[in-house]
Amino acid sequence: MNTISSNWQTLFINVNIATMSQSGTSYGAIEHGALAVCDGKIAWLGPMQQLPEFNKASVEVIDGQGKWITPGFIDCHTHLVYGSHRANEFEMRLEGASYEDIAANGGGIVSSVNATRKASEEELLASALPRLQALHHEGVTTIEVKSGYGLDLETEIKMLKVGKQLAQHVPVSVKTTFLGAHALPVEFNNDSDGYIKVVCEQMIPKVAELNLADAVDVFCEGIGFSLAQTERVFAAAKQHGLPVKVHAEQLSDLGASELAASYQALSSDHLEYLSDAGIKAMQASGMVAVLLPGAFYFLRETKLPPIQALRDNNVRMAIATDANPGTSPIHSIQLMLNMACTLFRLTPTEALAGVTCNAARALGIHDKVGELAVGMNADIALWDIEQPAQLCYQFGANPLQALYKDGVKVR
Repeated sequence: MNTISSNWQTLFINVNIATMSQSGTSYGAIEHGALAVCDGKIAWLGPMQQLPEFNKASVEVIDGQGKWITPGFIDCHTHLVYGSHRANEFEMRLEGASYEDIAANGGGIVSSVNATRKASEEELLASALPRLQALHHEGVTTIEVKSGYGLDLETEIKMLKVGKQLAQHVPVSVKTTFLGAHALPVEFNNDSDGYIKVVCEQMIPKVAELNLADAVDVFCEGIGFSLAQTERVFAAAKQHGLPVKVHAEQLSDLGASELAASYQALSSDHLEYLSDAGIKAMQASGMVAVLLPGAFYFLRETKLPPIQALRDNNVRMAIATDANPGTSPIHSIQLMLNMACTLFRLTPTEALAGVTCNAARALGIHDKVGELAVGMNADIALWDIEQPAQLCYQFGANPLQALYKDGVKVR
């Protein structure tokens, strides 16, 4: 394999490399390999016996002692910034209260919106940082953070600003997504079209002007927004040069994935009720199916996403935490790997691709991260494991030995 520079700074030797290139052997594996880093990029990788000469005096050599390295993990769907928790509602549900009972007492997403509106940027940042640090501790080097608990211009902007600030405190890359069309705020009760007009004509233009979002998302569902309203949001996003994503087919099939495909969306997320037509549309447009086993587990859902049909149609599958206060208060990417295999029956290879190369594609950054290849960012996790399947097999005993962001050791 070719080098891009002879002036390496770091060289990993005696490592097994899960490149996640999705070509060749399982995990894109290079056993008994080496990997060199130069200026934050991967400069060379390959079998040890092919390692070229290098300047031993100027290169930091790290002996991996037969451990495995993977790309840094990517959590491509989170709602990490929000005010307060909803543990009280969790307890109420287990004591027999219905969703309607909870909502009537000011619970549900309304409580998260109220708390988020009241919180300052500093308070939101302080509460989000431990969630992000938990994910980072398990190997996450890139994360997506959605807004959507403000539902007014001021608070949505506040959430997106906090999302951007996270990268100043934890060594991760952050992609922010504007999710103003997450739910209907109480001030627009029975006027969802009026609210969507505000989202399209006021919120999206301002968010784009301030360069606060990398994409726009919509919750298209019976309890969210209609297909026609979703298209209005997509059209506004396109007008302002922002790619789109969609929360789709979680509770019913409204055809949101097909609509999103017509707008060249990055991904469609949840997908328990995804139809064959939706799968075909996603395959044709190259969209990623983002599967969220944490929400499936927490809500005790029984209808599985159409995993085999996605496989059969070569639709890439990503895995994410969906970290949020109501339906997936989970901040463990390693737990998601296990749940993807145990609940959704993904293979370990598929699950690891779901938090590396396919997650990168779901964020539109697969040219920079998600694989270990020459020229890619040197986001690298070193694991004390004997085979990659161990990352999906167990959780609670973190095997992460070291984590590198752009070639710099950060954990």
